[in-house]
Amino acid sequence: MNFDLTDEQEQLRDAVRALGRKYGHGYFVEKAKAGGHTTELWEEAARLGYLGVNIPTGYGGGGGGITELAIVCEELAAAGCPLLLLVVSPAIVATIVTRHGTEEQRARFLPAMADGMLKVVFAITEPEAGSNFHRLGTLARRDGDDWLLTGRKCYISGVDEAQFVLVVARTEDAATGRLKPALFLVPTDAPGLTRAKLDMEIVSPENQFMLYLDDVRLPADALVGGSLDAGLPALFTGLNPERITVAAMGVGTGRYAIERASEYTATRRVWGGRSIGTHQAVSHPLAHAAVQVELARLMIYKAATLYDAGRDLEAGVSGNMAKYASGEAAALAVDTAVQALGGAGMTTEYGVATLLGAVRAGRIAPVSREMILNFVSQHVLGQDKSY
Repeated sequence: MNFDLTDEQEQLRDAVRALGRKYGHGYFVEKAKAGGHTTELWEEAARLGYLGVNIPTGYGGGGGGITELAIVCEELAAAGCPLLLLVVSPAIVATIVTRHGTEEQRARFLPAMADGMLKVVFAITEPEAGSNFHRLGTLARRDGDDWLLTGRKCYISGVDEAQFVLVVARTEDAATGRLKPALFLVPTDAPGLTRAKLDMEIVSPENQFMLYLDDVRLPADALVGGSLDAGLPALFTGLNPERITVAAMGVGTGRYAIERASEYTATRRVWGGRSIGTHQAVSHPLAHAAVQVELARLMIYKAATLYDAGRDLEAGVSGNMAKYASGEAAALAVDTAVQALGGAGMTTEYGVATLLGAVRAGRIAPVSREMILNFVSQHVLGQDKSY
């Protein structure tokens, strides 16, 4: 097994790291607390080609895979400025449109997503159903050649920054009468689509929203793939990239926290002039967190490699494991960093407590640790489905 990145991937990692450090965590926090967005970082990342690394070259992208996008997500987070919309727009939506969109949809959406001019967010979660697509209440019905969408969505990231939202709904199969999932590309300014910002205890420049769809009228070409048969495979196509890139952001955040704490503990001197890092009660928890972060990191790149090789079933198992491991490791790393810094760890200046909300949320979204354990129990351990 070869764990080395290619020369091109190493160059990408170094370049993204440099970009992230140019902006840094201070920029990220300032934007978040002012109610702004990381527009400058997004636009520069777009100019440098990082937003479209996983989009085919024929549509203006870099022609890479989820491995390359995971590198981008990890390194920006490791610099203290994670971009959540990388997960939503390039990872989920661009992958779905690439694999299952019509040629007209690919030509319309992918080049604009690759150059950063177009952001498309993703809406599956609902107040009652969560992300269980079998129970979604958002319904699509035909009205002549058009579609009408009605329902509610919650915890939808970045709607205020996006021009489109990819909505997961259910519609009736004319052949069987059963409801089946269907995906629609909905303009965020469409009549009948309204939103309400959710107040979250997370320091982030990306906002969360409730969405309300009240007979939102869409043309026939808004249906992803142009066919109801595309809905279910398209939905599953977006799940593995989502888990892998979220995991990469978590690992990057863990690396950032450990680096900040290690710098502090190596230079903070008390009790006779020795650095506090010489005390095992300080250094061992940080070392333990570093081990957990690296273990999660290895699983992420295993999952990304499997996904890029087209081994979707194996990537599903590894992607879920990576998401679980990363969520646990990131939360551990940030909490350990805060503890190592003592009172300084709770200040904005030292830049670790500002990550507590985000890493805690990483154990819940986009899929909870408990649902991942259900998945592993069923698909790895051979247990009966528990839900």
